[in-house]
Amino acid sequence: MSESRHLQGWVPWPDDVARRYRAKGYWIGQTLEQLLAERADVLGGRIALVCGERRFSYAQLHRHVLQAANGFHRLGIRAQDRVVVQLPNIAEFFVACFALFRLGALPVLALPAHRQAEITHFCQLSDARAYVCADHDAGFDYRVLARDVQPACPALRHVIVVGDAQEFCPWTSLLEHDGWALPPSPAASEVAFLQLSGGSTGLPKLIPRTHDDYLYSVRASADICALTHNSVYLCALPVSHNFPLSSPGTLGTLYAGGRVVLAPRPTPDECFPLIKRERVTLTALVPPLAMLWLDAARKRDDDLSSLQLLQVGGARLSAEAAARVKPILRCRLQQVFGMAEGLVNYTRADDDDVLLHNTQGRPISPDDEIRIVDDDDQPVAPGCSGHLLTRGPYTIRGYYRAQEHNLRAFTADGFYRSGDIVRQMPSGHLVVEGRSKDQINRGGEKIAAEEVENYLLAHPAVHDVALVAMPDAHLGEKSCAFVIAQGTPPRAIDLQRFLRERGVAPYKIPDRIEFVDRFPKTSVGKVNKRALREQIARRLQGVIPS
Repeated sequence: MSESRHLQGWVPWPDDVARRYRAKGYWIGQTLEQLLAERADVLGGRIALVCGERRFSYAQLHRHVLQAANGFHRLGIRAQDRVVVQLPNIAEFFVACFALFRLGALPVLALPAHRQAEITHFCQLSDARAYVCADHDAGFDYRVLARDVQPACPALRHVIVVGDAQEFCPWTSLLEHDGWALPPSPAASEVAFLQLSGGSTGLPKLIPRTHDDYLYSVRASADICALTHNSVYLCALPVSHNFPLSSPGTLGTLYAGGRVVLAPRPTPDECFPLIKRERVTLTALVPPLAMLWLDAARKRDDDLSSLQLLQVGGARLSAEAAARVKPILRCRLQQVFGMAEGLVNYTRADDDDVLLHNTQGRPISPDDEIRIVDDDDQPVAPGCSGHLLTRGPYTIRGYYRAQEHNLRAFTADGFYRSGDIVRQMPSGHLVVEGRSKDQINRGGEKIAAEEVENYLLAHPAVHDVALVAMPDAHLGEKSCAFVIAQGTPPRAIDLQRFLRERGVAPYKIPDRIEFVDRFPKTSVGKVNKRALREQIARRLQGVIPS
């Protein structure tokens, strides 16, 4: 095993803290690829992964990983090189990521919904050497995106395409040779990959996760959720999201020796037949999808009898919806509240209905430290609402290459400012009551208001703009842009087309645009977004005429 090398731009845990986490057995010195190799040695022919009609045993999956690692290495990808991986729910996502883990190279986990603006940003911020994408998915051609991105990213040497590669490097070329002339494995204390923040200002930040800290979260999550060799996990959400990746998700299922089933889309039409065919035992959804599944299951006669556990997270699930899960789906509900930066909370199997329906769980680890503070960073009284601050054995100490932002996002003693408003029950369970950050949670997809505002301000007919959340029965929140025009107001549809043409991800494009002459202001002269949120909510209720 190689010596630990600090990635430039990464903020590690203090040495004394890291020693304590190792002494307590949280960090065990195993890399993500070594976990898969160990499972392949022990489980061999047991099915690890189902992707459509393709089925991969643990041994076959690991063999593909070593082939891909060899292929990446032949292209010149080396330890600590960054590689943007943007793939849908297909087996190649796991092969690519585990191959890069084996080399000590760092996947940057982009979402399928990201477009030119985001992918260019990720490639530039990380100095990515390669970009891995599908040829097309859900009607979108990622090769066109790659052609737009590559000229703006001087470090980007390779575009690797799963499917019809056209002028780019075909994925299959990475798998052509079996020679394992690979360098030593990285140290488990090194950064394994970069995830994306939900972000409240500008484009997403990059979150550095080490093998040690991430695998602790995976192992502990699998234990809390009682995963075994017989567990069958349906990955319905986009696989690169932290929730379906590690809570316990696909990685937790592989750790337990179970089977991962990949769904191309999270709809009942796609997922219900897979649950029946593969005898799925657990899956994870965001609240809008959970509501869709509940409505579909009530009207249909699908065999969902194998399903034992439905996890719901990404946004708060109402108590009324939580109470419907067991009667309709005939399975147990687990609420999950977490963040890609670290802290994850689960309701437990022995929680009563009050905790199960009304809280978002309690932390994984005895060493997850929770502070709930007021606007002046002073602790609130027990049971009162406040800002959630946290640190622990799997919560980062800083974003990648974001020194100035880290001064605001982290306290001097290493607590992460999550931006969530919570209160804590005597049992330790958290109740999430909202966000303090300027962020919209559109069905689990986080939208940074400032980022979209900046895109709109680039339009010559826009003088000023304020993006706020508006209530939506299906998604929880949608986005509404209040726009002060420069001269004659453009049509809302023209502004939305302008954003699409700039390569903005579809979920970030405002669902509604309202033209106004001025913004309400706070006592200190700032835009009063609370007043704007109240205004659009009243308009949707018909209190204010459109």
